[in-house]
Amino acid sequence: MTLFFIILSILLIQRGLELVAAKRNEKWMVNRGGLEFGKGHYKWIVLLHAGFFFFLSMEVLVTGAEFHPLWPIVISILLTAQLARYWVLLSLGKFWNTKIIILPGETMVKKGPYQWVKHPNYLIVAVEILTIPLLFQAYYTAVIFSVLNSLLLIFVRIPKEEEALQFLLKGSD
Repeated sequence: MTLFFIILSILLIQRGLELVAAKRNEKWMVNRGGLEFGKGHYKWIVLLHAGFFFFLSMEVLVTGAEFHPLWPIVISILLTAQLARYWVLLSLGKFWNTKIIILPGETMVKKGPYQWVKHPNYLIVAVEILTIPLLFQAYYTAVIFSVLNSLLLIFVRIPKEEEALQFLLKGSD
């Protein structure tokens, strides 16, 4: 159980630092004329991610879950996702954000993983939402939040991001 809380603390600190960077990047973009798309759904993104950590903690506390028998594989996948996450952040630089903000007049980032995948961060988040609970055999959290995350991405977030990218592309014509 102690190892769970150490890993959970590391992940929460990581997310907190990312939110600080996102807020800094948001301010930088807005000061340069950045436009936000999909404001109405952002609260659902926040609720999903906060709910994920809450339900994960509750499931682990209730079940006393231990490391998955295949934990070396699961943790390898999770660590690979973490490296990919930072590759995304570094590739986007000041354009990385938890919100959908575009800066008119700028071009789309096409370096790093964006050379091959259109929305790599969403794939990475999906892997994290699956593997973090699996690491501790929190199967309900893994399934429920994987489904909720997929629905939110497919039906709301990605279409809004595509709308923003189309707006950006039209402005650069």
